[in-house]
Amino acid sequence: MTPSRHLLRTLAFAVLYLLATLAGRLTIMDGTNLSLVWPAAGVAAVWFAVQGGSRRIAYDALGLSIITMLVNVLTGAPAALAGVFVLANLVQAGLFAYLIRRWLPSLWGAGGDEQITRSWQLWRLVAITALATLAGVLVGPTGMWLLNGEYSPTAAAVWIARNSAGTLLVGTALLRLGALRRKGGPCPVRVALRGAVVEGTVLIAVSAVAYVGVFTLAHGLPLAFVLLVMTVWAGSRMSTTFVILHALAFGAASVAFTLIGDGPFAAIESNPLRALVSQLFVAVIAVIGLALALGRDERVALQLSADEQTRIFASVIDAMGEGLAVIDADGGMLLRNPAGARLLGVAPISGDKMASTTHYGLSHTDGTPIAPGELPFQRALATGSSHAMDLLVRNTALPEGRILAVRATPLPLEVAGRAYAVSTFSDVTADRRHRDELAAFAGVVAHDLSNPLTTVEGWSSEVADELGDDAGLPADGIRRIQRAAARMRNLINDLLAYATARDNALTPGTVDLTDLTTDIVAGWADRAESTGTPPPRVTIGELPHVHADPAQVRQLLDNLIGNAIKYTATDLIPTITVTATAGAGDVRVTVADNGIGIPPGQHVAVFDNFHRAHREAGYAGTGLGLPICKRIVERHGGRILAEDNPGGTGSAFTFTLPAADTPSAARLKL
Repeated sequence: MTPSRHLLRTLAFAVLYLLATLAGRLTIMDGTNLSLVWPAAGVAAVWFAVQGGSRRIAYDALGLSIITMLVNVLTGAPAALAGVFVLANLVQAGLFAYLIRRWLPSLWGAGGDEQITRSWQLWRLVAITALATLAGVLVGPTGMWLLNGEYSPTAAAVWIARNSAGTLLVGTALLRLGALRRKGGPCPVRVALRGAVVEGTVLIAVSAVAYVGVFTLAHGLPLAFVLLVMTVWAGSRMSTTFVILHALAFGAASVAFTLIGDGPFAAIESNPLRALVSQLFVAVIAVIGLALALGRDERVALQLSADEQTRIFASVIDAMGEGLAVIDADGGMLLRNPAGARLLGVAPISGDKMASTTHYGLSHTDGTPIAPGELPFQRALATGSSHAMDLLVRNTALPEGRILAVRATPLPLEVAGRAYAVSTFSDVTADRRHRDELAAFAGVVAHDLSNPLTTVEGWSSEVADELGDDAGLPADGIRRIQRAAARMRNLINDLLAYATARDNALTPGTVDLTDLTTDIVAGWADRAESTGTPPPRVTIGELPHVHADPAQVRQLLDNLIGNAIKYTATDLIPTITVTATAGAGDVRVTVADNGIGIPPGQHVAVFDNFHRAHREAGYAGTGLGLPICKRIVERHGGRILAEDNPGGTGSAFTFTLPAADTPSAARLKL
């Protein structure tokens, strides 16, 4: 802040503080210099808060001290007592400025430029006011006791009440009005009456009549509580600025009536008690009005924010290229976007309910019908977990057909007592056709390469036998040819297995996973014995029966157990556990090992074609084993994922298959 601007603001606050101090001294009730109100406390608090960030705050403190001293001495206060008032006001205003800049730094006057708009800001301001006033009490009444030799608890209570009321009401008004006028803002009176001129005028008129009636016509009856109705009316209906001005005006009116001897407070004979009760009344109407107004403002702001978020959310959903629908188990649609209708080709018969699969022309990608209850959103709601599948859409609008990748995830919370699933679907026709063409090509190439590779393997074996092991360099070259041929054979076998997993029709039946896993483990133990290596340690838990293609499930488990054995450190014995849990229509199987694990960030990529997480020596592979597993699981309508072994080092692969003897067993042939 420039020196000239600081000086102008100091002069403005000094004039305002002078007027507030004179007003307070005009309410002195007896020779103890006990005043009924002290609005100067609020002016001083805001003065120091606004100027507190400047290095020239000493000039403001000097100005406040001179004004306080002169006004008190000129209005009959002893010089020593006036000095006590100076010190008390400095302490109170300084602590208020310090606390508000730390507890409410976003407000105008505390370093920011915001208005008081939240209930929590009000309560924090009340706490700041209380602490600052208590600090002033430690100086003011204590100084009076040192001068007079008598400490008055009642006078201390009056000090707290009047300074708190003055700081809270006048201070809040100045903070609010100052924020409104920043950067050339609108007139505060216009802001107060904005949108409610008629009601505001009526409220002011009714309040004036009520205050006059209670303070002049009630003949001392304790009816001040009736006036709270006016405060509640203002706080519930009018702007926060109006509420502050209303409380300020009618709080001043109640003080004025009390000073001239009218109203329920004037009937109190004790001057300290009269001051205490009247200030508590002013503080109560201010706090009640502000609490109601700010609470209403918060609710309005939250509603506006919610409406804005709803509009943004709706715009985002409508702009999505993927279809989206929120559906319950009966097909009732809570939400759907235009892309969904475009991808399905035909609209539902009812705007808020999904039609049958025949209406849309939905089927599995091979054309087989979808069994009842087997759409992804139905399975997601039945099992409580996400489900995905590819669907073929063919109807009058899409005679060529379209393949949609559909994924459904259940919502964690019910809506109006009903469970819903979020279903997303996208057009993957070109991608699936391209993938199928590549897979078909890979299968053809792998098949065609088998014959010449068999020739290479056979003749290299013949040459090796003829040369013997002592043939030197030629024998070493032949062994290299044989190792290369073996690697090519593994690749061809995996390509053929992948093509089989993709193309062969499923022949599902009931599969005993326990017997199947036991047989696979026995085969791997035999291989280990034939090579002179320790057999793997495999623990097989209780595995429920599944409804699946036995050959493909064997290949799935054989790949996972084989990987667990292959990717184990050479100094460790492979330790594997196979466990399962039965869900609603599905069986969740986990194969965990103590191997070298999967590098961070590759737990999803390991299922990509030809992706190898470990390329170091000793861990050979084609990168097709896990994609084959994924394809097998997805053809059975399940999911597979990889994660770190929660029980220690190594990996854990978890997949789902349809449980036997359940409605979900009718799916497959994707």
